[in-house]
Amino acid sequence: MWGRERHGGGVLGPSRADTALLSVGLLTPGFTAAEPLVRGVLAPGLTDDVLFLARGWSRVTAHTCFILNISFPATGCQKLIEVDDERKLRTFYEKRMATEVAADALGEEWKGYVVRISGGNDKQGFPMKQGVLTHGRVRLLLSKGHSCYRPRRTGERKRKSVRGCIVDANLSVLNLVIVKKGEKDIPGLTDTTVPRRLGPKRASRIRKLFNLSKEDDVRKYVVRKPLNKEGKKPRTKAPKIQRLVTPRVLQHKRRRIALKNQRAKKNKEEAAEYAKLLAKRMKEAKEKRQEQIAKRRRLSSLRASTSKSESSQK
Repeated sequence: MWGRERHGGGVLGPSRADTALLSVGLLTPGFTAAEPLVRGVLAPGLTDDVLFLARGWSRVTAHTCFILNISFPATGCQKLIEVDDERKLRTFYEKRMATEVAADALGEEWKGYVVRISGGNDKQGFPMKQGVLTHGRVRLLLSKGHSCYRPRRTGERKRKSVRGCIVDANLSVLNLVIVKKGEKDIPGLTDTTVPRRLGPKRASRIRKLFNLSKEDDVRKYVVRKPLNKEGKKPRTKAPKIQRLVTPRVLQHKRRRIALKNQRAKKNKEEAAEYAKLLAKRMKEAKEKRQEQIAKRRRLSSLRASTSKSESSQK
């Protein structure tokens, strides 16, 4: 009857949440907030939200509906859709991340749409990781460059719990990206466009955006950011264009090539000089070795002749 909570030697009594509900008159003695909710037994004014807060539960963990996080890169919009009908979700089950799936099962307005599965989270909040071919959860040793992990120190590695890349019913959020638009517009997703806050910064991407040739000056087409302050003259700010080819850049490139050629020429001359010196030293060492051999031979022949003369005198 009472919520089970141990005290010291294992005596069972009412839980703290049940005691709190009884003290404010929101719970009738004999029942707990953990047991099935019976409207006739609960005191007036006790709602599900009060029970969730009193028991320390959150509405997200108790809610069993499936959330689809759908984004449309063409408009920059994103929308969360709660789906309670499991039949609509079966088309995504047993599919891997990066798989393109027809979204017709979500409803009539989704006819003709094709979405790509980009990830998701399970009911405990652990993210899906591409390449882990399982339904469940695994602990992987992750380092810099891996998804689902951001190192706090240089060279740090950590074992983290991640979920496999296969979709099943144990997910709470599934991330989808629209790759093909259907016949009808989705309110708040495909009918509105969110303007980009910043324009492209790289020179090649500015050329691609405005369809420019290599002869056109990219600096005239850079997207400027307005800076309006009260009581001051309105002005704009332009980003520094990366990979912009200017006469100064070409001059630096020519200088780098010239220095490289000078280093190569210098290294070649030094190598030739070293080879010449090495040949000279080897020749001197060879001559010195031959002199030593000739000297040893003369000494040995001299000893042999002296020993022979001494033996003949005896």
